Amino acid sequence: MGKVWVGVSGWSYDGWRGEFYPEELSRSRELEYIGRRFNSVEINGSFYSLLKPDTYRRWYDQVPRDFLFAVKGSRFITHNKKLRDVETPLANFFASGVLALEEKLGPVVWQLSENLRFDPQRVAHFLELLPHDTEAAARLARKHDDRLKGRSWTKTDRNRRMRHAIEIRNESFFDAEFVRIARRNGAAVVLSDAADWRLTEEVTAGFVYIRLHGSEETYASRYDDDQLDRWAERIEAWRAGGQPRRPDTITDRQPPRRKTRDVYVYFDNDQHVHAPKDAERLAERLDALA
Repeated sequence: MGKVWVGVSGWSYDGWRGEFYPEELSRSRELEYIGRRFNSVEINGSFYSLLKPDTYRRWYDQVPRDFLFAVKGSRFITHNKKLRDVETPLANFFASGVLALEEKLGPVVWQLSENLRFDPQRVAHFLELLPHDTEAAARLARKHDDRLKGRSWTKTDRNRRMRHAIEIRNESFFDAEFVRIARRNGAAVVLSDAADWRLTEEVTAGFVYIRLHGSEETYASRYDDDQLDRWAERIEAWRAGGQPRRPDTITDRQPPRRKTRDVYVYFDNDQHVHAPKDAERLAERLDALA
């Protein structure tokens, strides 16, 4: 069976104090607390700005050895540049310290804007630029510009596979050509559940990446027991290398064949402290099914 990683998207939320985090817990230990409750977390800060190697190394030291970080790609690349002319911004992103996570580095997820329409050439070129192992990422990182001078991390302790996932939020991406491009480049199309955009369960890679934003109210609604039961059943099917019943897909193509698949699941319904509570409830279900 593949490995299932369950966590939350980000961890610094004031409203979680006293509801999820103990009141007496210092803010500097919130990630350490996350590391005791989950086996993975999605880094949000990397989406908003280029972080520093010292930050990634501090986070590396705060979690258990078998913990994984998923890293959100820079919105400068996805939203500002809209995937155009991104060779140097990609180099800067990978030079900012992502590789300092070493064996705790999980997938990189690229969240596209709801306003970005599907352009086959642009998307294909972007996915072709992405490194698929840490040595390739280090080579790319060495092409960073002067903004990273004196604060870059452009090495890897050993070569490891890198995984990329792309989250679509515009209806124009529901196109067989997009599926073909993602499959050709080994990128997972994120199974993105929200009230404000359409969900697809198209599996395009040897792993599955799920983001649960709240199906009734994006970022704000909780997942009830029936919904979590359904997600647990579907995750078990993907984890075993198969497909759940009646998947909601873009095409009729069978997913890439695998005996097992790793599955990454992150709750982003952070309002009202739903995300960590729902993540714990889903993790309990998956343990029961294992």
